[in-house]
Amino acid sequence: MTLLRSSLRRLGTVRDSSVLCSRCVNRSRPLLPAVNKLAPISRLQSSIAGQSPSAAVNKSYFSSHKGESHLTPQPGLFTSLSPKNTPNQLNREESISSTPPTEATPELPHRRRKRLKEASAQNNGAEPVIPPDASAQLSNFSSTLPQTSLRRKLAAFLALTKPRLSFLILLSTTSAYGIYPISSLLALDPSIAPLPTLSTSTLTFLYLTSGTFLSSCSANTLNMVFEPKYDAQMSRTRNRPLVRGLVSRRAAVLFAVATAAVGLGLLYVGTNPTVTGLSAANIALYAFVYTPLKRIHVINTWVGAVVGGIPPLMGWVAAAGQAATTGHDTWRDMLFGENSLGGWLLAGILFAWQFPHFNALSHTIREEYKGAGYRMMCWTNPARNARVALRYSVLMFPLSIGLWWIGVLGHGFLVSSTVANGWLTKEAYGFWKHQGANGTARGLFWASIWQLPILLVGGLVTKKGLWDGVWGNLFGQPIEDEDDDYVYYEEVSSGKAIDQSPSRSSPAV
Repeated sequence: MTLLRSSLRRLGTVRDSSVLCSRCVNRSRPLLPAVNKLAPISRLQSSIAGQSPSAAVNKSYFSSHKGESHLTPQPGLFTSLSPKNTPNQLNREESISSTPPTEATPELPHRRRKRLKEASAQNNGAEPVIPPDASAQLSNFSSTLPQTSLRRKLAAFLALTKPRLSFLILLSTTSAYGIYPISSLLALDPSIAPLPTLSTSTLTFLYLTSGTFLSSCSANTLNMVFEPKYDAQMSRTRNRPLVRGLVSRRAAVLFAVATAAVGLGLLYVGTNPTVTGLSAANIALYAFVYTPLKRIHVINTWVGAVVGGIPPLMGWVAAAGQAATTGHDTWRDMLFGENSLGGWLLAGILFAWQFPHFNALSHTIREEYKGAGYRMMCWTNPARNARVALRYSVLMFPLSIGLWWIGVLGHGFLVSSTVANGWLTKEAYGFWKHQGANGTARGLFWASIWQLPILLVGGLVTKKGLWDGVWGNLFGQPIEDEDDDYVYYEEVSSGKAIDQSPSRSSPAV
C-alpha cells in the first residue's frame, strides 16, 4: 500500500491526503467483483518496473474491469480530485464503471414480447414477420455441416422441395382418395371388400403418394430456380439454398427434371393417365405461369389457388379409376361423370382456402413484396386483400355442406366442418375489420394452418359407410343393403339367379 500511495502522490498535488488514504482505497474495493479484488495491485506491481506510474495505474485500473473495453481512461483522473471530492463520490464512480454492460445480459422472454409489442405499436400496428419457412430453416441447418458431408447435401436438396408445402399437397391428395365413396378404399373392416381389391387399392395409394410428392418437389424446385435474385430481397426466402449457394443452379435443374420424370412415371404406372396429366399440368402452371405472373399482375393469386385445387382432384380421379368397372373410362368420365362432383367440391375447398391463408401471410411482409417487385394485393390494394380473404372464407361453408348433401360424408362432418370454417371466418372478419392490424393477420394465418387439416381429417373420419363394418362386428348386427335386394330381384326377374337362401325362400303353401 505504501508503494501505491507513493505512486499516486506523483500524479499531482493533492491538498488533502486523507482522500487517498488506505482506508478510502479499502472502502472502495468491495464494490468491485470479488474475483478482481487484488488484480489492480498485482498488475501494478508487475508493470511498474518498465512503465511510468501514471500509465501503470491507468492500465491496471481499466484492465481489471473485464467486458468494459469500451471505456477509455480519462486524463488526469486523480489530479482532478479536489478536497470537495469525497470518498462517496469516488465510490459512486467506481460502482457505475463496475456495472456489467447491458449487452451481456440475456433478454427475458416477457421483456422480448413487450419490446416487440412496443415496436409494433410504433410502426402503426404492423405485425411481426412470419417466421422463415422450412426451406430457409433447412438451409441454415445445411450450412452448419461440413462441406463434404452427405447430410449437408441431402438437407440442401430437401430444402428445394419446400417440405411443408409438399406435405400439404400430399395431405389434400390422399384425403380426396380416401373420401371417394367406395368401400374398398381405406375401409376399417376388410371383410366388406374382397382381398384383391384391397391389395390393389393399397398399391395404388402408394403410387399416388410417391408420385404426387415427387411432382410437387419438381414444381417447387423450378420455382426457386427462377427466383433466386428476388428471394434474396425477402427475409423469409433469403436463406434458401440457391440464394446461399448451397446448391448450384445446374444441380437444381437436374433435380427438378429427375423428380418430375420419376413422379409422373409412378403416377402413370400406378394410377391412370388422367391423374398423370393433371400432375404435369400443375407443374407447368406453377413453374411457368404462376411464378412469372407474380411480377406482372395480382391475378397470380387466383392462378396459385388453381394450383392448390388440382391435387385433391388428382386423388379423386385416382380413386375413380380404381373403381372403374368398364376398364376403358375416359378422362371425361373421370372428371365430368356422375360421381365427379365430390372431387370438384374438394378442389373448390382447397381453391378457396388459398386466399385467407396467403392474403394473411403476404400482409405481414407486404413491404418486402413491394420492394422485391411482386404485384400482390397486400400492397397494391390492402382493402381488397382483406375483402377477398373474408369472401372465400365464407365460401367454404357451402362447399363443405355440399360434400354432406351429396352423401359422400356423414353428419359428423357437417358439425366438424362448421366449427372449423366458423373459426376461420371469425379470424377473417377480424382481419377485414382491422385491415390486418392488432394481430389479426397473424391470427388468420395460424387459423388457416390448423383449419385445413381439421377439415380433411374430419372428412376421412366421417366418411359415409366407413364405420359400418366396425359397428356390425361390435354389436353382432349384420348390415342390410337395400341395393343388394334390388340387384337380387332384378336377377330373379330376368332368370339369371335362383334363390337358394332360406331367408329369401317362398313361404310354404
